[in-house]
Amino acid sequence: MMKKIVNIKLLEKIFFITLGAFLAAFSIQVFFLPNRIIDGGIVGISIILHILTGMQLGIFTFLFNIVFLIFGYNQIGKNFAITSIFSISLFSFFIAILSYVPIITNDVILGSIFGGIVLGIGVGLILRYGGYVDGTEVVAMILNEKTIFSVGQILMIFNLFILSGAAWIYGWDRAFYSILAFFIVQKTIDVVLDGLDQEKSAMIISDEAEEIGSAIECRLGRMVTFIDTKIGEVKEKKTLLYTTVTRLEMPKLLIIVHEKDADAFVAISDVADVMDGKYKKKSIH
Repeated sequence: MMKKIVNIKLLEKIFFITLGAFLAAFSIQVFFLPNRIIDGGIVGISIILHILTGMQLGIFTFLFNIVFLIFGYNQIGKNFAITSIFSISLFSFFIAILSYVPIITNDVILGSIFGGIVLGIGVGLILRYGGYVDGTEVVAMILNEKTIFSVGQILMIFNLFILSGAAWIYGWDRAFYSILAFFIVQKTIDVVLDGLDQEKSAMIISDEAEEIGSAIECRLGRMVTFIDTKIGEVKEKKTLLYTTVTRLEMPKLLIIVHEKDADAFVAISDVADVMDGKYKKKSIH
């Protein structure tokens, strides 16, 4: 039984990484290149060199990623490296064979938006199932240990240079469209990785804590934790409510709080995961 489950998981992983590689390559070849849009990271570097040299784009994406993968092997480990080689190879392969697909749109705005969405979905699927197609993140992790800059700051600096290349090759208007597409890609990746039902936590301090808590449990089906606390220098006793909701439920939660106590204090934060099913959403009858 365990072997069967492992095989199903492996097939699922292979399928979604393959689908992600296809979507990512499709977006680059059909939306980005015809509309002169450049992505960040390895893909951006590869597009610039493809334009300057005329060599196959897939060759650059494969070679650069493999080099960065070897460079950062100690950072990522054997299993991740194997999955990454698989996803990189597929992505580069699809980049090559999709170069003959007809152009869908010559509208640069549509190319930026839909190209960004499709690329974000593709890369998001690859990342979600343990692969990657952008070796700059590995390099950023290594440089993070040797410099004062964070991984995010290193990637931002790196991508600013790449997107500046779009201005040098295509002009500033295409550079701005490339920035728009890059932003859409990142936001779409977040949605794919976290899901539309990503959990958020809410801490609420109110004089109407009992009413707010009851309304959350009745209308959202969410369990609420009541915590006695003290506020400020005078140690005024208050009740703090803690609960988790999805991002789609968040507006409903805020409406409930506002209805019961417009002066309530509310703090919202992202939650990486909720492990205990007993405290997740209950069915509302």
